[in-house]
Amino acid sequence: MVAKRLKSVFAVLLTAAILGGCVNSNKTHSNDNKEIKIGISQLIEHPGLDATRNGFIDGLKSKGFEEGKNITFDFQNAQGDIPTTQTIAQKFVSQKMDMIMAIATPAAQAAYNTTKDIPILVTAVTDPVEAGLVKSIKEPETNVTGTSDYVSIDKQFELLKKILPEAKKVGILYNTSEKNSEIQVNNAKNAAPQFGLEIVTAGITNVNDVPQALNSLFGKVDVLYTPTDNIVASSMPLISAQCFKHNIPIIGAEKAHVESGALATNGIDYYKLGFQTGLMAVDIINGKDPKDISIVTLDEMQLIINTDAAKKLNITIPDDLNDKAEKVAGGVN
Repeated sequence: MVAKRLKSVFAVLLTAAILGGCVNSNKTHSNDNKEIKIGISQLIEHPGLDATRNGFIDGLKSKGFEEGKNITFDFQNAQGDIPTTQTIAQKFVSQKMDMIMAIATPAAQAAYNTTKDIPILVTAVTDPVEAGLVKSIKEPETNVTGTSDYVSIDKQFELLKKILPEAKKVGILYNTSEKNSEIQVNNAKNAAPQFGLEIVTAGITNVNDVPQALNSLFGKVDVLYTPTDNIVASSMPLISAQCFKHNIPIIGAEKAHVESGALATNGIDYYKLGFQTGLMAVDIINGKDPKDISIVTLDEMQLIINTDAAKKLNITIPDDLNDKAEKVAGGVN
């Protein structure tokens, strides 16, 4: 049903393009030509999720779907308020969007809870199955598909031990209200023993909780690991500043964390994640049904070192890592 809906829209656009080309190759779409309408629901603005959104738009553009020509985006930001994601989803349904793009787990859950008919693309969702969005990664069997921002905690801990071999206790700050964050904490606890590490957690529910939660970790941990958690991501400048004061290095889950002051990551590129999601949107426009499109997880990890952070913390990066890592600077206050 959802595939037929988008296919009919595409057929209208294709016919209009052909006819328009016969009459006047320079003529843009008239008001009578139906544009594809995509509602974008983003939980909160921070560099990682913003990069995902930009990648999504560019992915569509790379296949000829561009705003102002044959596609319209309605971008809505929930400002970190989960109930607002439900309001946004309801708005998109009432506006009869052709597709919904949901960025981050709460936004994705709100969209799926609101409609089972409109195709939903999700991204920056750690585990779509645990989040109740799809039946399986390979065969979603719902109106949802998209990309996962799952990051191998083993690779992150391997990196941590290479740079900080004496580290024993790892602090993790996370939002107790986000399912994806809970999953990452559990994965970290399960993986830690094989690396000789112990996990110490501090839960938060909003940005205002961050200073107190950090203070509860200082003096107890040797290093902080920042997961792909939306409150953590939006608070990275504060987190890195406080960690520098206490000489605590940070291993981040993704590039934006390192750009904001984390020492290093072996993580994902959120722009590429969004770009891949954009290509999947094109597949749906061309007639594929979301239930038949497997969830995609990026296999390529990025090794990134913040040279300013290393200098400030007086940490020497091993040559084998330093030689192959992408270098960034900044985020050091």
